[in-house]
Amino acid sequence: MSEQKNEYQKPEGARSVHTITIGAKELSYAAEADWLVLRRDEKPSAEMFHVYYAVPDEDGPRPLTVVFNGGPGAASAYLHMGAIGPKRICFNEDGTPPAPPVRLIDNAESWLPFTDLVFVDPVGTGFSRAIPSSEEEKEKKEQQDSAKEFWKVERDLKALGEFISKFLSIKHRWDSPVFVAGESYGGFRAAKLARIAQEEFGVGINGAILISPALEFALLDPSDYDILPWIDVLPSMAAAAACHGKSSAPADTSDPSSVQAAAELLCTREVPRLLLRPDDLSERERTRIVGRIARHIGLDPSVVDRSGGRVSPRLFARELLRDRGLVCGMYDATVTTSDPFPDRDSYAGPDPTLRSVERLFAGGVNTHVRRNLGVSTDRDYHLLSMEVNRGWQVDLERHALDSQIGATDDLRYAMSLNPHMSVRISHGIYDLVTPYFASDRIAGLMRLPASAGQRLSLKHYAGGHMFYAWRASREEFRDDMADFYARAVSTPPAPAT
Repeated sequence: MSEQKNEYQKPEGARSVHTITIGAKELSYAAEADWLVLRRDEKPSAEMFHVYYAVPDEDGPRPLTVVFNGGPGAASAYLHMGAIGPKRICFNEDGTPPAPPVRLIDNAESWLPFTDLVFVDPVGTGFSRAIPSSEEEKEKKEQQDSAKEFWKVERDLKALGEFISKFLSIKHRWDSPVFVAGESYGGFRAAKLARIAQEEFGVGINGAILISPALEFALLDPSDYDILPWIDVLPSMAAAAACHGKSSAPADTSDPSSVQAAAELLCTREVPRLLLRPDDLSERERTRIVGRIARHIGLDPSVVDRSGGRVSPRLFARELLRDRGLVCGMYDATVTTSDPFPDRDSYAGPDPTLRSVERLFAGGVNTHVRRNLGVSTDRDYHLLSMEVNRGWQVDLERHALDSQIGATDDLRYAMSLNPHMSVRISHGIYDLVTPYFASDRIAGLMRLPASAGQRLSLKHYAGGHMFYAWRASREEFRDDMADFYARAVSTPPAPAT
């Protein structure tokens, strides 16, 4: 009699109990690090690793927030270990990374006092993996092919929707107020999930929190024939120029809000004339607008003129402090590094914001999950998988002439579907990758009725893409979120029956 093959077995998770003091209050919480299995045709298809923190119920079900990052290809460790979880890595006051090794501390700005948290790693990130459908498919190539099923816009969203639905069932949390929070591409996910979770999985969403979101993909890859992406980034460039003492704009350069307001006015009134119909301008008018842009963003007018007013973030980051031999970060233009190859035409050094913090997050999440939470696995934790990022696809059923991919329509649809859902959008003002002005402009075009407009709020903070790395911004963000949750879960009296 032949020996029967073993059934699939999920990796072993870990559970523990901890305490944290936030303010004057000691909070006990349970932590669970585990894999949730997704299925296709009743067979296991993927293992979604997640970390779940819950405080014992006192006055009924607490809110539950599902948190993920972006990339695509990023694990949830950035928000988990940088802003929201009960433990966080240490940054310097201005968000720059300290010397190694990484150091973990209790997070006084954790969201645990007002919501339970589950941090989810999409397939191919963190410890999450696709499950080969047979023994013969366990070779590396077939495993990669299995994972690629999930590296698509819609399939990724369906996987997250399935995760949320299954998680609520397993943990008996269907009666909890549910929130979704995502950063960068995760903000895109959160906006689209606000619709998909409700419409396809029956999960009511009380609130969606979009952190440094990329809402419309057309804005991420501008060409010479666009105008909006070039306009959207100018106020962030102006804020960075003022921070580095390079702005000569007619505004109080010591006040970021004044600098932003002046740059926004320039962007709405004058810059479009240069970008839309430059040949219709007189030489005098063109020179005047180019000069105003140059003064606001701290560059030589010849640089702005040569680019036709389309100053790319990469050009700005290279040129702003060239006289000091420094390059600005794309994700936080206040952070600088020396240019290792100043004589080369294009910049060939590291970005001082994204790559410099990877060691902190990688060291922090591995220390926390393996030592503090007790997960025992020989898997590598994929913090930011460029394999996933390079392999990301638009779903094949989309026609080549379909409109650009975006999440704003889904967000508008979701707010109509659920008139009780609240939305918060937040950026760092020095972020050149997903600039705050793009979301401000898009929100103004959503044409929300007055009642819905009150449920959509925007607020931006000092800092860059990960503005929560700045201590003051992290504290302010936590306080604002506590207020956001309090308002989002307050419900009017039930109608009489």
